Amino acid sequence: MKGYLHLQTGDIYEGNWVTSSPTHDINGEIVFYTGMTGYQEVLTDPSYKDQIIVFTYPLIGNYGINEEDFESKKPHVAGVVVYEANMEGSHYQANYSLKGYLEKWNIPLIEHIDTRAVVKKIRNQGSMPAMLSSIEVNHADCTFVSDEKIPKVSTEEYETFGDGNKHIVLIDYGKKKSILTSLLERGCKVTVVPYNTTSQAIKNLAPDGILLSNGPGDPKQLGKHIETVKEVIQQYPTLGICLGHQLVALALGGNTKKLLFGHRGANHPVKDKETKAVFMSSQNHSYVVDEASIPGTGLSVRFYNLHDNSVEGLAHQTLPIQTVQFHPEANPGPAEGAYVFDEFLQMINDKNRSAIAYA
Repeated sequence: MKGYLHLQTGDIYEGNWVTSSPTHDINGEIVFYTGMTGYQEVLTDPSYKDQIIVFTYPLIGNYGINEEDFESKKPHVAGVVVYEANMEGSHYQANYSLKGYLEKWNIPLIEHIDTRAVVKKIRNQGSMPAMLSSIEVNHADCTFVSDEKIPKVSTEEYETFGDGNKHIVLIDYGKKKSILTSLLERGCKVTVVPYNTTSQAIKNLAPDGILLSNGPGDPKQLGKHIETVKEVIQQYPTLGICLGHQLVALALGGNTKKLLFGHRGANHPVKDKETKAVFMSSQNHSYVVDEASIPGTGLSVRFYNLHDNSVEGLAHQTLPIQTVQFHPEANPGPAEGAYVFDEFLQMINDKNRSAIAYA
């Protein structure tokens, strides 16, 4: 059955439904992902909440869906657009087809869309409201409400994992499971707390360090929680990832801005100014820290994106605070960015040694 992708610009693209045609129009912000693999992780990444995702690689679904690579308990995208959908799932770990998995969650999948043309339009015009529909109309009502999405994806209760000798409080703005796994693999005890947990409640947990997670949307929509972030990061060694990175900058007086079409893919080269190393990173975000706002915050830029020279990570000049815009837990090849977690734990060790020395 025919389906249609409508953009806010008035452009219409015709395709065919792979899943059952939706009973109502699907609205969302349209974005694109450039990786050749990783569609399962993308679909279940909470940072994609309510977005219509266009996959640039022409064949999606060829290795199916397994039980190992979920980043959360369910998919968060509003809809999926591909050139060709393969439903065979020819991989020994595959438990479901892409179609079967998306139909389970009532998420529409449309194929034979001219994805190259759609991506070119997004690159020129920017991410924008879009609509998936079973009817072609001349003036589709493409709406996208940029509401606060964090409450939809954050945990609602405290959860504790592991029993290591370093206790990390992970503030959940829409965390990926891989972040939690990376900490557990390094022998940490991790308590995951809701996004709106107070600084006093965090203090009561007696953490050794704080991790501010990734999450969807505009970081400024969390304005009423910025003061809590500021209080917490000034007390404990802190690592901010993606949205968490942006929140640290805002809390210390910096600013953020929206990119034209964002960074979403597994092929973004990042340079570490400290080590001089260049590595490929996995990314998913619309907003970045405005470098011009950094002076006076106590922060300095450590990582840069070599595609557009945008800020990819910060370090505080006196406090044990480090942030990255990219995802160090998601490695498109060798685990080149994973050392960020090791440095975070080293900051905790250094802090603990200093506390003992001054005791």
